[in-house]
Amino acid sequence: MTKSVKRRITNILLFVILSLGAVLILFPIAWMLSTALKSAPEIAMYPPKLLPEKLMFENFAIAWSKAPFTRYTINTLIIVFFTIIGNVLVNSFVAYGFAKIDFAGKKFLFNVILATMMIPGFVTLVPTYVIFSKLQWVNTYLPLIVPAFCGNAFHIFMMRQFYRTIPNELMEAARVDGAGHFYIWGRLMMPLVKPVLATVALISFKGAWSDFQGPLLYLSDRAKYTLQLGLQVFKGQGFTEWNYLMAVSFLSMLPILLLFFCFQNYFIEGMNVGGAVK
Repeated sequence: MTKSVKRRITNILLFVILSLGAVLILFPIAWMLSTALKSAPEIAMYPPKLLPEKLMFENFAIAWSKAPFTRYTINTLIIVFFTIIGNVLVNSFVAYGFAKIDFAGKKFLFNVILATMMIPGFVTLVPTYVIFSKLQWVNTYLPLIVPAFCGNAFHIFMMRQFYRTIPNELMEAARVDGAGHFYIWGRLMMPLVKPVLATVALISFKGAWSDFQGPLLYLSDRAKYTLQLGLQVFKGQGFTEWNYLMAVSFLSMLPILLLFFCFQNYFIEGMNVGGAVK
C-alpha cells in the first residue's frame, strides 16, 4: 500500500475509535437529558426508551421551583468567583517568581511545592478541619475560599512552564525602563499568558462548582448550601422524582459544558507550554 492509503486507513481507524469514545462519554448525558424530559410513567416503563414520547420541557421549571435552587446557585457563584480570583492571581504570581526571578533555594522550594501533589487529600482533611474550627470559620464560606489564595501546586507548575517559554529579553527591557516585578508581572506577563490563565480559571470553576465534600463538611445552615448540596437534599426528600432530579442535575452541569465549548481553544493552548512563544 502507498503512504497515502496507509494514512487514510489510519485516519479512518482513529475517527472510529474517537467516535466510539465520544459516544461512551456522551451517552450518560443524553440519558440524563432524556430522563429529564420524560413523565413519571415513562421512566418506569420496561424496557426503557431513550427518546420520550412527549417532550416535557416544563419539568425544568417545576424541578427548579421545588427547592431554593436560585439561592443555592447564588451561593455557589460567590464561592466560584473568589476561588477563580485567588487561583489566578496567587498562582500566576508565584509561578512568575519561580520562572523569572533568581533567589537562593528556588529549586528546593519548587520541589517542595511539587511534593505536596503526592499527599492524598484525605490525609490533610482532619487537620484542616481542626484549623478552620479553631478559627471559627465553620458554617462560613471562608474554608471554601481561603485555600484558593494559598496556592495550588499543579497550577503553579503549569504556569511556571508557560512563563519559561517567554523570552527573558522582554523582562530585561522592562527592567531597563525602570519597571519592577509587580509591574512586569501585571502589565507585561499576564497579557502574554492569557491561555494558561483561562485554563486555570476553567479548572477552578469546575472544581468549585462541582465541589460536594467541602460544603458538606463546613456548611450546616441550609440557607448557605451550594448547588451540589441542594441536589443531595432534593434527592433525599422522600420519594425521588427522577425526571425532576435529572432536570436540575442537567441544569447544574450545563454551565461547565458551555464554558468548555466556548473556551476550549484557550484550554487546549493553555495546556501547551509552547503556546506562549507564538
